[in-house]
Amino acid sequence: MSESIDDLLREVEARSAPRGEVESVAGTVTAELADEFPGLGIRYLVVERGSGRSPKAVKDRLRVLSNRFSGPQAITLRQKPIPWAYRVFYRHIGLDPDRTLTPVEQASLDRMKQGSFKSENLLDDALTIGIVESGVALRAFDADKVSGGLALRASQPGEILAGRPGELDSGTLVIADERRPLALLFGATGEGLGVHPKTKRTLLAAVLVKGVSDIVAEEALWIAATVMRSAG
Repeated sequence: MSESIDDLLREVEARSAPRGEVESVAGTVTAELADEFPGLGIRYLVVERGSGRSPKAVKDRLRVLSNRFSGPQAITLRQKPIPWAYRVFYRHIGLDPDRTLTPVEQASLDRMKQGSFKSENLLDDALTIGIVESGVALRAFDADKVSGGLALRASQPGEILAGRPGELDSGTLVIADERRPLALLFGATGEGLGVHPKTKRTLLAAVLVKGVSDIVAEEALWIAATVMRSAG
């Protein structure tokens, strides 16, 4: 029987995790994808809380981040190593990074449009801070809706993404658990699988591509998890 997320996390709790917290777990990547896309990976951890309103400290952190993230920084962002790595990967899988923006570029665009990083809720604020400070692509799921560990794979014939009409095209790149696709790799999350008002535990995931190291992904997850835990 496959291990649950809690089993996987307990395996690493005994080790000396960074900053006294449980370190993230490496998900699996199918051999076919690993051969085609060296460096592709996923890491994840569970935060024992859902979303909610952001406390003042988180809103203050967004304001400070907004002040640090000026127009010139946004213009040159795509030339930095981590955003560039995602842009290269997007092109490899058939996405136009000038139309489908990488997560950090989307956050940058939102900041330019709104004049600052606006507080939305605890989870979205945590993801924004983690993504902007690291450049890493982060995702979130309701941990209690996930069975076993996370994997990156191609969809199989007949598979669907919850809430999306019709079957997925065979070979679509997805984030999956041991039972089903949870989300498109850089796209929609299945209906009911994301974080919602009744979520008790949040699974944070970082998608790695060539040029994005485990250490950087670990840091991104730690930043987002720390923001969420700061709300008590």
